Amino acid sequence: MLSIPDNKYVKPVLFGCSGTVLTSKERDFFAASQPAGFILFQRNCSEPGQVRQLTDDLRQSVGRADAPVFIDQEGGRVSRLKPPHWPMLPAMRDIGVICERDIKKGIEAGIIHARITAQWLSALGIIGNFAPVLDLYIEGASSAIGDRAISRD
Repeated sequence: MLSIPDNKYVKPVLFGCSGTVLTSKERDFFAASQPAGFILFQRNCSEPGQVRQLTDDLRQSVGRADAPVFIDQEGGRVSRLKPPHWPMLPAMRDIGVICERDIKKGIEAGIIHARITAQWLSALGIIGNFAPVLDLYIEGASSAIGDRAISRD
């Protein structure tokens, strides 16, 4: 465990919360348990101001302004931030199709996708995105990856 001020110890775990605001029980639990950080799910995201307040409240609950907050914002069907406040970005497979036709345009599309996502997350106080970058679509494997993979190779 990592030591932080006031003799508290950070535990190597990420926690989520039940809704768009922290409950008093969640605040108390996070303060006592001192998780390394947090992850947001769709149930936690309604509009930009609310998400920013939630990320601030999560950090405040553990007394660490640098506690990391993560999300899974890949684009396509795996998007926690959704319209009307955030436009839907394409799935990674759509970027792969562009790459297969024109590698330069595909790389440019991937960079634009990543920059847009990074700007949204940064403005909301989210420091990391659990988006797959090396997943492959393999025929006959679980359909969980599907269009989340850029390519088969």
